[in-house]
Amino acid sequence: MTGVVIAPSILSADFARLGEETRAMADAGADWIHLDVMDGHFVPNITFGPGVVAALRPVTTLTLDVHLMISPVDPYIAAFAESGADVITVHAENGPHLHRSLQAIRALGKKAGVSLNPATHESALQYVLDDIDLILVMSVNPKIRAIREMIGRRAIRLEVDGGVTPLTAPQIVESGADVLVAGSAAFRGGQLCYADNIAALRRAAASAGAIVV
Repeated sequence: MTGVVIAPSILSADFARLGEETRAMADAGADWIHLDVMDGHFVPNITFGPGVVAALRPVTTLTLDVHLMISPVDPYIAAFAESGADVITVHAENGPHLHRSLQAIRALGKKAGVSLNPATHESALQYVLDDIDLILVMSVNPKIRAIREMIGRRAIRLEVDGGVTPLTAPQIVESGADVLVAGSAAFRGGQLCYADNIAALRRAAASAGAIVV
């Protein structure tokens, strides 16, 4: 597990052309595709469900990184696994039994992630560190560095979603993140600009001394 991963967030894509947009990001050099699933309950917005993940699975070999901002989450884990998600991230606040949710994800052969709301203390991760493959931090703040220290030598990716641009990427990477979710910074300017956008993020990560994939 080496190198910084660039994961464009499909929320910033043209929803009328999601398949084409996903292919274009793959051609532009993206590593993962990040998909935020929102239910209008756990968070105010509503986005999409497992059907969209299933529709994108045949059009790319990139890792589909699915972030479930839904509650309850357990009844839907299998559907997202079956749809073709590679990484499934749940929130520590999604339900009463985080460990059980993570076990369900791994039992389905998927990588398991945990995300924390900005107000949730990183100590919520303490008892599941040996059961996860990824931690998603939803903001750019000192929490990134604290979580990296908690991870230690474990093979856990540390992902940041929120405010990731070529300007902020060096600080984020220096704090310990190795997966950068980029929305407008990746999709800005349309498909002719995607390769330049991804390259700019990679240069920014490399300027912090990171190995880039």
